[in-house]
Amino acid sequence: MGVIRMKKVLINFAHPAKSRSNINRALRDKTEDLEHVTVNDLYARYPDFLIDVAHEHALCESHDIIIFQHPFYWYSSPAIVKEWFDLVLEHGWAYGSQGRALMGKYFMQAISAGGDAITYQKEGYNEYTVSELLSPFRATSKLCNLIWLPPFMVFGAHRGMGDEQVDAYAEDYRNILIALGNETLDIDTVARQEFMNTRLINEGA
Repeated sequence: MGVIRMKKVLINFAHPAKSRSNINRALRDKTEDLEHVTVNDLYARYPDFLIDVAHEHALCESHDIIIFQHPFYWYSSPAIVKEWFDLVLEHGWAYGSQGRALMGKYFMQAISAGGDAITYQKEGYNEYTVSELLSPFRATSKLCNLIWLPPFMVFGAHRGMGDEQVDAYAEDYRNILIALGNETLDIDTVARQEFMNTRLINEGA
């Protein structure tokens, strides 16, 4: 029986104040012993925002699944994610008639939001759903021939989560990364869900 090749997962981690984020630290800690997962800490690697495009190209090309893990800053992402998109997703590499470097790879976000899930509804405080707010990322994914997956969401990050709740989110994240790696996740079913989280799907959030 041959060795099963795990799909390689790249996590582009983007949190400018990660020392103050219990949930993002917990999510990241749960990935450290997963051999098929590479964590690329964008703020640590590029404190001056001078992104090494060739290095980022090589990372993307050598991985099968690209995840951006970040807080939901102003209904979007921290600034370095936009900088990464602007510089790394070059015409002729990521998109255009000759841009096929990312074709067939999976794209996903792992996002921590301060508000509760109910606030991200048309009738809620924010008036827009998470899916609507993430539409620029989904459009970018489509343009670059990536396969979009729904986001892994952590809601209520500013509500003072207890250790048990933080650990539950982190364990769910870890299990999803393992399932993505060994291809045991039912992609067709997951793609029809609003969120990647098994716990949120099960709870109907």
